[in-house]
Amino acid sequence: MPRLFTGIEIPETLGRELAMMRGGLSGARWVDRENFHITLRFLGDVDQGLAREVYLELWRVQRAPIPITLGEISFFGGERPRSLIVKVRPSPELMELQAEQERIMRRVGLPPETRKFTPHVTLARLRGTSSVAVADYLSLRGFAPRGEYLANQFVVYSSRESVGGGPYVIEAEYPLGESEAQERKSAAG
Repeated sequence: MPRLFTGIEIPETLGRELAMMRGGLSGARWVDRENFHITLRFLGDVDQGLAREVYLELWRVQRAPIPITLGEISFFGGERPRSLIVKVRPSPELMELQAEQERIMRRVGLPPETRKFTPHVTLARLRGTSSVAVADYLSLRGFAPRGEYLANQFVVYSSRESVGGGPYVIEAEYPLGESEAQERKSAAG
């Protein structure tokens, strides 16, 4: 059974800049540059039949390209930090795309996502890293390259069951934009 999730890719040039943030934090397992992404919806381990249904339903998404703006470096986990992240501005377009995908996943029978959608790019997964060490890292490197780009597609990724993400494989690509939406509509019609 594949472990699937939907997401938005990070452009290679921006990924290279984010990869420069690596180092200087004990207990960090740094994400490889080619695995940087913004997760939209985690599906989990699904069988092939459900995966095919998800792929087909996602073709119904008809949206314009999504503006993506990266913000500051932060972390998840409070007193027990578990991830070092770069925040992504929650634009209305991004939030609407994620909400539409949530509705699609419920329609195909997946349980609702229990976590609030907080758009971000994970830089590192943390194990045994103190909140003091994270605060020190952020005081020295708490600025991320200011990145803005237009996401012209979202994808379905698969991953192996492992500790910490990656490597991720793109299983399906879904273009965003008027001309692509019209092509999908006429091909389906």
